[in-house]
Amino acid sequence: MKKRAFGKTGFDTSDVGLGCWQLGGFCWGDVDEPKAFDILNAAVENGVNFFDTADVYGEGRSEILIGAFLKQCSSDIYIASKLGRFPRPGWPANFTREVMKQHIEASLERLGIDALDLVQLHCIPADVMAAGEVFDYLREFKQEGLIKDFGASVESMDEAVMCLGQDGLASLQVIFNIFRRKPITALFDTAAEKGVAIIARVPLASGLLSGKISLDTQFPENDHRKFNKDGEMFNVGETFAGLTLTTGVEAIDKIRPLVPEGMSMAQMALRWILDHDAVSVVIPGASSAQQALDNSAVSDIAPLTAELHQTLEDIYNADVHDNIRGPY
Repeated sequence: MKKRAFGKTGFDTSDVGLGCWQLGGFCWGDVDEPKAFDILNAAVENGVNFFDTADVYGEGRSEILIGAFLKQCSSDIYIASKLGRFPRPGWPANFTREVMKQHIEASLERLGIDALDLVQLHCIPADVMAAGEVFDYLREFKQEGLIKDFGASVESMDEAVMCLGQDGLASLQVIFNIFRRKPITALFDTAAEKGVAIIARVPLASGLLSGKISLDTQFPENDHRKFNKDGEMFNVGETFAGLTLTTGVEAIDKIRPLVPEGMSMAQMALRWILDHDAVSVVIPGASSAQQALDNSAVSDIAPLTAELHQTLEDIYNADVHDNIRGPY
């Protein structure tokens, strides 16, 4: 597993991390505890040292499972969590200093650690971030030792650029994949100049870029690809990267013949992300230990050819760009 500098934090992250949304058991179908431990073990055994979670994932279940895993794990794991979307007390009370501190302390208790390596604002309203008080609170929590660094997970490039103006910002988490290319021109150069780490989320467009989803695929009732396919519950960009299932599958049909021999479509999609040096870590989720293993193997795959990059860009321009819904 290769490593990359995580901005100015002094931490070297595995370039493939593990997204832990699915461990919450809601939005991705059911994941029982033994399977969760198998996934976490497989990731760590293959060099992953970066876990991304959030207090809202299963209302704490993802953090509880990670905390239990950490007790029997001998490796040093960087824990990045998020706050701001927990249902109690909810918006706008979630953005007061008192409640933010309570939510961080609750995360620490569930994880069984003394300080969070990174806490990120979890796609909170743009006007709240623009006002700036939440960043002041995060700087204070860092001074108090509750957190080691802070960042923001955002929905749009306008929000990302706005956050770059905040002193002490360690990272930005953005949707970035073959179907969501805007960060390349709107964000990456400035983030690199400022030494801000980039975390790439939704790297497989909710599984579309695995090549295993068709128009006939049936999703569980508690899977966001079932209940949020048109943005009914939260930002549509978090589901299929903002594309309709039909548009996404049609684009995948054009991409499928391009996959290089010896790798899966998912691995090609992850490799495409890692070919951008501004990315510090990509955080695919995994629904099985084998998937975690396959994801981690991408670190050692050679970069894609310039010709393949250009062909994928052509497909994006022709079939994807104008069909993206939601903030971008």
